Amino acid sequence: MDTPDRPVIAYPGDPLSLAVPRPARADVYHRWMMDPDTARGLGNRWPHTVETHRRGWESGSGSNSHPFELIDGTGGGAGIVKFDADDFVRSAEWTIYLAPEARGRGYAAEAARLSLAYAFDIAQLHSVWLRVLEPNKAAIRAYEKGGFRHAGVLRRGGYWGASPCDLVIMDAIPADR
Repeated sequence: MDTPDRPVIAYPGDPLSLAVPRPARADVYHRWMMDPDTARGLGNRWPHTVETHRRGWESGSGSNSHPFELIDGTGGGAGIVKFDADDFVRSAEWTIYLAPEARGRGYAAEAARLSLAYAFDIAQLHSVWLRVLEPNKAAIRAYEKGGFRHAGVLRRGGYWGASPCDLVIMDAIPADR
């Protein structure tokens, strides 16, 4: 029986699946995004309030922003992935926010693999790309394992804490699989 709290799986996988995000969980998503390690990995300097985050979920992030909740094998939430699509060229920037309690399980690589399968097989995208701060070596390894390749570097394109650092651009196309 379906309930409002039960995730709606949009693309099944093992050990993770992609589910339709649930606006009622905006507070949980906010906690994941405001986690200090997540903020450092994204280069965020300023937190935002849960109210601001809720308003974003209620209004939508834009017609070309397509988020999914990562659901683990127990049915619990493990994070968020998001495609910000450019429909003219059938490309999208991919972003991931793992729940702090879901880290260290190989979920980033699996989320990348699952997201790329969805992007190419269902959304029919021609390319997917991401940005990652160069000091975030674990994320870079996970994205490589999940199917992304290095595409370039923006020198001093971000900050790791208070220190300027390079911003690595990675991408994937269907032919890479």
